[in-house]
Amino acid sequence: MVGRPLSDDECDRLWRAWSPAEAAERLSDAPPCWYVAAGWALDLFVGGLEREHSDLEIGVPRARFAEIVDALPGYEWDVVGDGHVWPFPEQADNQHQTWLREPATGLYRLDVFREPHRGDRWVCRRDASITVPYDELILRTADGIPYVVPEVVLLFKAKARRAKDESDFLRALPLLDRARRSRLSGWLSRVHPGHPWLEELSDHDRGRREDS
Repeated sequence: MVGRPLSDDECDRLWRAWSPAEAAERLSDAPPCWYVAAGWALDLFVGGLEREHSDLEIGVPRARFAEIVDALPGYEWDVVGDGHVWPFPEQADNQHQTWLREPATGLYRLDVFREPHRGDRWVCRRDASITVPYDELILRTADGIPYVVPEVVLLFKAKARRAKDESDFLRALPLLDRARRSRLSGWLSRVHPGHPWLEELSDHDRGRREDS
């Protein structure tokens, strides 16, 4: 089914995202199967990206999405992708984004990524050979908000390389330890061969060795 076109203007008007803390409070009774994703996850890792966030994305194993729905009664859900929107569950098998809508206002508060997985391992949508155990995939803030590891965020940001993605990468790079840099380099080499961030990761490692 084609779905209804979704314009950028409509998104700007209708998105009033919760903060990660607000989402965590509302999901406090949900099973521990979700995590903050995308730009907000990187913000939580670095302690502030110094930019605004227009939305809030969380990830959840696809098979456990119903548990998130159950934890947020009274809201409606839309499937979104390719510039179109459908009422859930239409096209849910073909798109991974699911926006939570507040019926009284029509405002969107949360974007849930229904992520592929194999058992207790997350599977990358861009390359199914890239997998991470969930106990390695998820970090937590001091107050317990779960968020995805920075190398996963940066792998997905690498495709578009918007100005904010470049800025986010440069802000996160000094805080990535050797293991995270190595994993990100390996993934980028596989998914985006020749990506400019590979050279920057290599230069950063070289500079660390020279300083030691």
